[in-house]
Amino acid sequence: MAIDTLEFEEPVAVLLKEIEAMALMPQTDERLASIAQLEDRVKEMRGEIFKALTPWQRVLVARHPNRPCMLDYVPRLFTDFIELHGDRRFADDHAIVTGMGQFCGQPVFVIGHQKGRDTQQKIYRNFGYARPEGYRKALRVMKLAEKFKRPVIVFVDTPAAYPGAESEERGVAEAIVVNLREMALLDTPIVVLISGEGGSGGAL
Repeated sequence: MAIDTLEFEEPVAVLLKEIEAMALMPQTDERLASIAQLEDRVKEMRGEIFKALTPWQRVLVARHPNRPCMLDYVPRLFTDFIELHGDRRFADDHAIVTGMGQFCGQPVFVIGHQKGRDTQQKIYRNFGYARPEGYRKALRVMKLAEKFKRPVIVFVDTPAAYPGAESEERGVAEAIVVNLREMALLDTPIVVLISGEGGSGGAL
């Protein structure tokens, strides 16, 4: 089984490997027709598999390593994106990315969890587990959006807030509660997209 293939996706992976192998061979009308048939079968199999997922398999899909992250969406959806760093109280949490840009010509503020792709990125992003300073950074940016009367677009993809001792010492529960309160009172539109998983209180 391929490293990024879930167990229930293995039948599809086998067909995809077969298609790749056939694509490397000299192309004939018969072979092209066979490839087209296999591609149609892949679409059918994916439909059948994903219609019958168990609850746990749905969780695995939400956590799929090939699933797009926030920074995959940003260059495709927003122009002139500028990242904003730090909570102005303690530090800059790399598990939450914030910034401003334009969406279809409309200035917006953008906030989202970032898990990272390879081992180095995952460590840098703390696997998407935000610390208190991440939530306070997000709140700072939401307050900026309110001040400048700009909408906020949020991408949620986190297993939870970081549960480490230092996170608790810096008041992660308080940071989450304050964010929930302020988001409810914020005088500007907020659009929240669940782009992956949204676990525990950290999925704001």
